[in-house]
Amino acid sequence: MNNNDILRSIRYTFDYSDLKMIALFALADQQVTREQISGLLITEDDPGFLKCSDTQLAGFLNGLIYDRRGKKEGPSPEPEKRLTNNSIFRKLKIALDLKGEDILHIMDLADLPMSEHELSAFFRKPGHKHYRLCKDQILRNFLKGLRLKYRPDISIKAKSVWRK
Repeated sequence: MNNNDILRSIRYTFDYSDLKMIALFALADQQVTREQISGLLITEDDPGFLKCSDTQLAGFLNGLIYDRRGKKEGPSPEPEKRLTNNSIFRKLKIALDLKGEDILHIMDLADLPMSEHELSAFFRKPGHKHYRLCKDQILRNFLKGLRLKYRPDISIKAKSVWRK
């Protein structure tokens, strides 16, 4: 998945305004303007599109963690220069204070059931023998499950539109 799609999905799931998005970036010491937010959220074929870098997405996710869980004492960690789906998944898990059974329920909502062992493999260190790379399909379904959990009214309306 590309970073812009992830940013767009999180914004939609939690119904964040431009000002809230700017505030989340600011919590991680990243300054963005409303125009930059608009550029990050539009599709690639639109004029004015801005590609979201790994550092920008890491900063946004750190800001999301600070907003929802609080900021730790001391200096803020630098946002990662390189993000993987595993690290994005981990940051969302931390920000939303999700336990394993919560994530399994979210994955069930997205019609992608998995076992606790499969899930725990995504959160292991890369050198661990049971580490598993989180592919785009897993992250995409996790984001879909979040949308179904946090905005069920919108999801139900969308399903009824597709059935007509």
